[in-house]
Amino acid sequence: MKSEPDCFSIHDLKKVTQEPWSGVRNYQARNFMRDDMRVGDRVLFYHSNAQPSGVAGLATVASAAYPDPTQFDVHGEYFDAKATTTGPRWFLIDVRFVSAFSQTLALDELRKIPELSDMLLFQRSRLSVQPVSTQHYELSAASAR
Repeated sequence: MKSEPDCFSIHDLKKVTQEPWSGVRNYQARNFMRDDMRVGDRVLFYHSNAQPSGVAGLATVASAAYPDPTQFDVHGEYFDAKATTTGPRWFLIDVRFVSAFSQTLALDELRKIPELSDMLLFQRSRLSVQPVSTQHYELSAASAR
């Protein structure tokens, strides 16, 4: 899961312990959260548009997907006029803090790990939510320790 640290960082998640991953407005990213993510799934928390960009910590999925309330807020940034309470278009999951790395595992360092070469992250994906295989998760988490 990607977030810009000046908007919401791994340290922000640590302070609040758990947070809804709201405001996702890409159908593919929404589908990953709605259809594929389950309570207890492990999350690589990635800081994008940072110096350096990279994996900053670990989290877990803390809830099943549910309608994102920001789609119904007519004054909010993420309002969607086509969404209704009986037919929501956007879903989110809650994310729970696990740990922050002492140093960000930079994208350049991740690229040096041959076993990660087919990771979706390296396919120029701009998705804020994307799947990571168990092997890729384990290698990334171990590389940060």
